[in-house]
Amino acid sequence: MPRPSLPSRPSRPSLSTLAALRRDLPATAMEATGMLALKLRALTGRDLIDLESLQEVMSVYYRLAALREQHRTGEFDIDDFGFDAAFTEALLPIFRVVARRYWRVELSGVEHLPRSGGGLLVSNHAGVLPWDGAMIKVAVFDAVERHARALIANWFGDLPVTSWFLRRTGQTLGHQDDTLRLLRAGELVLVFPEGIRGTGKPWSERYRLRRFGRGGFVEVAMRAGVPIIPVSVVGSEETYPMLADIRGLAQLLGMPYFPITPTWPLLGPLGLLPLPSKWLITFHAPVNVTEPVELTTQVGGQRHPAHDGDGADQLIEPGRVMELADTIRTTIQAGIVEDLMRRARVFRG
Repeated sequence: MPRPSLPSRPSRPSLSTLAALRRDLPATAMEATGMLALKLRALTGRDLIDLESLQEVMSVYYRLAALREQHRTGEFDIDDFGFDAAFTEALLPIFRVVARRYWRVELSGVEHLPRSGGGLLVSNHAGVLPWDGAMIKVAVFDAVERHARALIANWFGDLPVTSWFLRRTGQTLGHQDDTLRLLRAGELVLVFPEGIRGTGKPWSERYRLRRFGRGGFVEVAMRAGVPIIPVSVVGSEETYPMLADIRGLAQLLGMPYFPITPTWPLLGPLGLLPLPSKWLITFHAPVNVTEPVELTTQVGGQRHPAHDGDGADQLIEPGRVMELADTIRTTIQAGIVEDLMRRARVFRG
């Protein structure tokens, strides 16, 4: 009697089939989600799924895939600071959805943003984590299609993965020489004079600006010959309301502060989710700090006239620098107060 034949084993899918499935998976998921959205709309009469935002987020997958293929062939376009514009623009849809749908960012004064040439954006800083920098960068790109190169604290440069990501998306350490190079190259640079003293403000001091240091940002703008655009941000203070700071634990972990918020560390990883506050970002009229200044070089202990480019230093009056820094700080603070009065609700609207 012939033996019954054993059922054949299903063949494993080929690598090309797996690649095709992986490539088509986002489109398939998007189609299924679209059908679900239509059914939910028919049942409830409301749009419960934001398909437009979902499409923007899904586009990130295809942009990064195309960029990965370019990198495999050795096609890189990264500047001296490690900035990859294509990589940054591929990720922008994610942050754009966060800005529009989660924090409902409202912009004012975008007409003050320069369409070309260097410029220094100076903003208040708050919120424990620097989400305000990301939201300003999205606003600038959507308004004038330019990347704002944010200056970051040295502390971030010691974080292995974070430092790589920040540099790749256009940030650099806040060194005056690097800032001057960027400005003279015609870039928009974003600076937070309050630094970590701003992001580490307790809730009791919300929306009260800290000192702007010695006005070094004004001096850099003068040396580069670029305008300063003050920026007021409302909404960042409520993302992580800092109720306390455990300084001893922060020092032990090598952190600038260890915040206690209503959700952190009580809720663990969920406590890292920022609260959905209503944001307003205002770009104020540019402040001209490019008055002619004397260029000098020191020879034998004495200063003599010189030309920019041969080791000359600008003889800038410190009193003038501090005066301009105070003026810009006052402009930003007044803008914050005005926007706080204009904002109807903190978490809705």
